[in-house]
Amino acid sequence: MNNDLSFAYEIIRAVGRGFIPGTKLLQSRRASAPEANAYSLATSARPVTGHDFSRAENNPTITWALAPAKARGGIISKSIIAIAIFAALLAPTLQAQQQKPWEKIPIPKLHDFHPQQPKRIELKNGIVLFLQEDHELPFISGSILIPGGSRDEDPSKAGLIGLYGQAWRTSGTAKMDGDAMDDVLEAKAAHIETGGDDDSTALSWDSLKADSDQVFSLALDLFLHPKFDQERLDLAKQLEATGIVRRNDDEGGIAGREAAKLVYGPNGPYTRQPEIATISSVTLADLKAWHDRTISGKLIVSISGDFEPASMEAKLRTAFEALPSVKTPPARHDVFTSAAPGVYFINKADVNQSDIEVVGMGIDRHNPDVPTLAVLNEILGGGFNSRLFQKVRTDLALAYETGGGISFGYDHPGTFNAVALTKSVTTVDAAKAVLGEIAGLNTQPFTEVELARAKDNILNSFLFKYDTRDKVLAERVRLEFYGYPADYLETYKTALEKVTVADLTAAAKKYIHPDKLAILVVGNGPEIKPGLDTLNLGPIHPIDITIPGAPSQHGPPTPESN
Repeated sequence: MNNDLSFAYEIIRAVGRGFIPGTKLLQSRRASAPEANAYSLATSARPVTGHDFSRAENNPTITWALAPAKARGGIISKSIIAIAIFAALLAPTLQAQQQKPWEKIPIPKLHDFHPQQPKRIELKNGIVLFLQEDHELPFISGSILIPGGSRDEDPSKAGLIGLYGQAWRTSGTAKMDGDAMDDVLEAKAAHIETGGDDDSTALSWDSLKADSDQVFSLALDLFLHPKFDQERLDLAKQLEATGIVRRNDDEGGIAGREAAKLVYGPNGPYTRQPEIATISSVTLADLKAWHDRTISGKLIVSISGDFEPASMEAKLRTAFEALPSVKTPPARHDVFTSAAPGVYFINKADVNQSDIEVVGMGIDRHNPDVPTLAVLNEILGGGFNSRLFQKVRTDLALAYETGGGISFGYDHPGTFNAVALTKSVTTVDAAKAVLGEIAGLNTQPFTEVELARAKDNILNSFLFKYDTRDKVLAERVRLEFYGYPADYLETYKTALEKVTVADLTAAAKKYIHPDKLAILVVGNGPEIKPGLDTLNLGPIHPIDITIPGAPSQHGPPTPESN
């Protein structure tokens, strides 16, 4: 306070002599005035303004600057200038002394977490139904989740699930083709969609309550009696081929895809990628065979919305109870090995930035350490207050996006992934900073403040993750699909609340091993100065992302282009 006031007083005296503050006066707090009518004299070509104190202090080429009593055609009162400067310098000090009333607002304890669970019904054939009443709006939505996805497809036909998900809906049924179905649904503002993922496919629908019976009938017909059409399959292939030949356009897409390959292997069930040759080999018979095989699995049918439970249950029993008993799929025996440590590089000449991915093997949600690691994730890279954000972005200004942590798969290990997006010239510095924060999990002690903030962030997020009955239903279906207990969310929340600093320290020692991580950089090689070799982590391993069979000419690609 005393220093600030004395500095302000010195500036006031300078103003009285005709000086404009923001020049060499601020460096030396003394100056001479050879010419009283010069606005500024400096060897720098950039103008110096009276408010740009920091630049004037940091620019040694600026010698002095003066102002006359009259400036820009108007008379400036020296006393007004002095008062304004004094107030500006004094304001931050006064504000710091003021109380912050928002810090006194009491924060109530979170309510006990007991979301309204849907009603579960298991039919005699093994199919499971979930009914979630919600009378807030006159809508009804539903879905059928079917086991089996891209991880189960023949590698020689990689991409089959994507084609299946498109052609299933667009082909329609024997009673109504896809175009006619579009017209009916559009007139009712209703939807029926199909799609696939790595472990499942699904059919979903939604409509106004008044139209729900008709829309459900259309969806059920599409589920039981699809009519796959060759023209629709060819269109799906063209769309898929377009995506394949353009998959290297986006730097982030490349980084995410290739980072997963480093962890799971380039041709594993979770990283296998469609190629033009593999989608070209898919036939209508393949789609039909896939459909017939997978709908005999353990289906999960879920309904949410404005319905009467007894009548809806009766309707679903009529539709699904006559189907054959579900077949248990064979157990999976996937083998996972962590990424080979080292530095991997993908050159992308049309960018001026680098995408840095530090990756390794994660865990699955059956692991009892998941609650502790969820808190550790929040501390490392979960938000604005995380260590990665505060160090790499805020303190060092090396990245405009950074974060990361250990992910948890439901039935297979997730990945460890820490990310930073940075300018080409700061690639090495950013990578070192990220690696330093990861290593710091084992060297920089966790604090009670970090623990409390991280737990609050996670627990408060429940308010938004499960704030509707639809979201609760979706989570319940997910838990059923992967074989988790119905009260998993409640027990998970309870475990989060019990995490301690000692738990974090033990988990970091158990799971955080910087020497076992791989570093992937996607960026413009010639612009990365200093080079990646200065990371001193061994030789740089280039990754080839050439797309087999991709046409060199521009224009819409087709699967037959190869």
